[in-house]
Amino acid sequence: MNSYDINSRNKVKRVPQRGHYDEQTVHDILDAGSMCHVGFVLDGQPFVIPTLYGRKDNVIYLHGAASSRMLKTLDKGINVCVTVTHVDGLVLARSIFHHSMNYRSVVLFGKAKKVAEDDKVEALHIVSEQIIPGRWDEAREPSPKELKATTVLEVKIDQASAKIRQGPPSDDAADYELNIWAGVVPIIQKKETPIADQLNKESALIPDSVKNYLNA
Repeated sequence: MNSYDINSRNKVKRVPQRGHYDEQTVHDILDAGSMCHVGFVLDGQPFVIPTLYGRKDNVIYLHGAASSRMLKTLDKGINVCVTVTHVDGLVLARSIFHHSMNYRSVVLFGKAKKVAEDDKVEALHIVSEQIIPGRWDEAREPSPKELKATTVLEVKIDQASAKIRQGPPSDDAADYELNIWAGVVPIIQKKETPIADQLNKESALIPDSVKNYLNA
């Protein structure tokens, strides 16, 4: 199992036993989501921008309008930090101090570069499949004009760390004698019944990608 190099940049310092550096754990957490936050510095001002992503192997793909300040800045080869977090539950302890969350998170570091025009469609396909698998084959592909208006960047993951908390609250020994309820409130992202566009053709039925997504 391959692991990312560990140094002061990606080492988990707070509760280090929750840190994971193997590629499998990092990739599993990335694959469970489609929204990330991209951190970078422009003219001394830090920015953190939410955006969609796709992963293939050890690369994250980001896309947006060709005029995007974030994408233009990242394409200069500056350092970038990308984070993904899943909240799995509220951990309610007997003391306020020990309240926490169950979560899975990844912090990754790298530098971005623009995807070549010949590879742009495949990169966009990867992002689309990350969001809802199978939808790409059901919808119209981007036109040449739309591709020209879109920038796609690839961020090779140079370093990464995952951090995971699971399980019940951890209270001070004396607090277990308190008559205070403690436990975990699970948080699950719920998929609701699809809402059809009123301009759909009457013959346009819910596609397989949506059905599979709802059943996953």
